[in-house]
Amino acid sequence: MSIPMSKPEPAVFRPRSTLWFTGIAGLLALAAMVSAFLSSGFSGLLATAPLLLIPAVASWLFWYPCVRVDTDGVALQNPFRTIEVPWAALIHVDTRFALKLITPHGSYTAWAAPAPGVWGTHTGKPEHVRNLPGTTYGAGGSVRPGDLSHTDSGQAARLVRSRWEALVNAGGIDADQTDAATVRSTANWRWLLGLPGLAVALFALTGLA
Repeated sequence: MSIPMSKPEPAVFRPRSTLWFTGIAGLLALAAMVSAFLSSGFSGLLATAPLLLIPAVASWLFWYPCVRVDTDGVALQNPFRTIEVPWAALIHVDTRFALKLITPHGSYTAWAAPAPGVWGTHTGKPEHVRNLPGTTYGAGGSVRPGDLSHTDSGQAARLVRSRWEALVNAGGIDADQTDAATVRSTANWRWLLGLPGLAVALFALTGLA
């Protein structure tokens, strides 16, 4: 009796810097509110309640965006919209300015995976261009700066290409469905409505101070 193979676990790429940005924003807001409480008591704490918007916005812009890869395709969680690209719709992965997924009907860019600047390119080393998925390399084995494995765009691209190539080699993608495959794009209403609602509530608290 054959034993069914388990599906690979979903993989998520999120730049390491996002944790720092979000954490620093939270610490700054907390420090300011604690200082206000120590100097003015509960009224001072209420007066500084809107500072909680700083870590909230940082979470929206830095922590929430990511690239999620699973057996169904790639999801780009951007601040305003989440784009779900099924594997059958994917025809090319680009990293010129950021990770970009190209389909027959449009291209979609990942907020969480920008290409490196001049400094990131210059810090590249020979090991950063080795053992990358085959579709990474261009003519003569050339590699774009955005494909270097130590960069945000390069790490995300490697994650996507590795899973994509594995599915292709295993016959898990029907090329005949490429034109018919549908990319789903949905607005992130929880953030887009939640943040203004939080702002209204926090500023309302200042009236109680």
